[in-house]
Amino acid sequence: MPQHAPQPALLAHDLVRTLGDRRVLDGISLTAAPGRRIGLIGENGVGKSSLLRVLAGVDIPDAGSVTRPADLGFLHQEMPYDADATIAAVLDEALREAREDLAELDRLGAELARVPEDDPAHQELLDAYGRRLEQAQDRESWDADRRAALVLDGLGLGALAHDRTLHSLSGGQRGRLALAALLVRRPSALLLDEPTNHLDDGAAAFLEEQLRELPGTLIAASHDRAFLDAVCTDLIDLDPAVDGPVRYGGGYSAYLAQKRADRDRWERRYAEEQEELTRLRQTAGVTAHRVAPDRGPTDNEKMGYGHRAGRVQSQISRRVRNAARRLEELERTRVGEPPRPLRFAAGELAARSEEDSGPLVSLRDVRVPGRLSVSGLEISPVDRLLVTGGNGAGKSTLLAVLAGRLPAEGEVHRRRVLTVGLLTQDTAFERPHRTVRDTYEQALGIRRAEEVPLSSLGLMHDADLDKPVGHLSVGQRRRLALALLVACPPRLLLLDEPTNHLSPALCDELEAALGPGPGAIVVASHDRWLRRRWQGRELRLTPGAGHQGEGGPTLVEHRPEPL
Repeated sequence: MPQHAPQPALLAHDLVRTLGDRRVLDGISLTAAPGRRIGLIGENGVGKSSLLRVLAGVDIPDAGSVTRPADLGFLHQEMPYDADATIAAVLDEALREAREDLAELDRLGAELARVPEDDPAHQELLDAYGRRLEQAQDRESWDADRRAALVLDGLGLGALAHDRTLHSLSGGQRGRLALAALLVRRPSALLLDEPTNHLDDGAAAFLEEQLRELPGTLIAASHDRAFLDAVCTDLIDLDPAVDGPVRYGGGYSAYLAQKRADRDRWERRYAEEQEELTRLRQTAGVTAHRVAPDRGPTDNEKMGYGHRAGRVQSQISRRVRNAARRLEELERTRVGEPPRPLRFAAGELAARSEEDSGPLVSLRDVRVPGRLSVSGLEISPVDRLLVTGGNGAGKSTLLAVLAGRLPAEGEVHRRRVLTVGLLTQDTAFERPHRTVRDTYEQALGIRRAEEVPLSSLGLMHDADLDKPVGHLSVGQRRRLALALLVACPPRLLLLDEPTNHLSPALCDELEAALGPGPGAIVVASHDRWLRRRWQGRELRLTPGAGHQGEGGPTLVEHRPEPL
């Protein structure tokens, strides 16, 4: 086994970053040692992407410092290449450092063979050769070209011609190519923002294996609970906590139990301190006036009154002073009130149908040429149906057909009075200048908005209700769109990748709400965590022979075993 040179750590100290009037990073420090794979989690907007950008040096912090390896790699949301660049050019850049290692080793080897051993320059050349050799071993430079082919194939890009331009690729393909370039490079520190977006099961499993084998440091922001569980040695929760961001050892499963315990402790400590503060304020401010001997002595007390009054006054003064000191200390060190977390509380997501017999929607020999082929499918009034399949298998197309938004060949039958709600992957609002509150009221009507206040659903923070919807993050827009659907539950609810851009905690709560209940719910998802725990039916769309000779997906029905 080759001996690897020590990998440098990634260090951040007391980082502060303000965007507009909001402080998104407030004194964050972390140490990411080689071999540690750290996941960043938290609600949308808590600063995961901002922290990665500061760590990468893309953004400059308002305060604090970062010490990073010189060869750090960062998965950008947009590729740092022109649209006219080819796949070959991206790979050449990814392989450049490895090829430079090998070329420099050849040059130094030739110099060593030429310079006599007793020449003072020989030792300098030998030292330089040793340093470059260690670097090449860390990067596995001799294996770089084979690794490039392996990575491209593992991420589903192996069949693409290398002369294709980035402009000709889909957004998902460009994202996977950027990820492939970093895996080929093998930098000593790797920063990834939502790395499993656009990956099917095989590509996600391949990525997880590659990341577990990296000798350096990994920091990844992700909402993918299966990824966090499979890859991470530590999780940093950026959600508000009593002592700031908390680092947990282990993956997502271990984090869940510890997170709940920490929140319970914070709430108990806050409640106990509030009780003590109330008691101390009463003691310090009231006791002396209420208990002090300000009445006159009776005839029987006149001889000893002065002595006893002084003693009581001394005791009360001491009690008041002690209470005042403790009050001052507690006021200074008390914990803040735990902010109300987003807790999905929509209740029933779909409405009960008036007739429980017969399907809500039935498809027979339905085709969308080149995109979908379904020989038969029925959605019952209380169905819980999970639609799965790789990218391009037709999941979104099927939901659009069920919703009546996409014309299709074949037979599509719906109940005459059927309310359908569809959460699409791309959420946009017609009037981006309207506030969240106004958008909600306009869509539902004043009466319904008052009956089901937006704040009661656990999907939006109160502080965001007066923001223009155009200023919301992708995750916030998705949550608002979901709120509009469940505030007035339809009889058939269709959810396309509902856990995308949601925090892991909110995903858990939404997943729990998708269980048995009134109405029908159809979910299309690549979320492995959700799929492993699904208890309803599953329809798996796979690329296949298609219908009537047409290339496209075929439908296979699968009922998973109970967990």
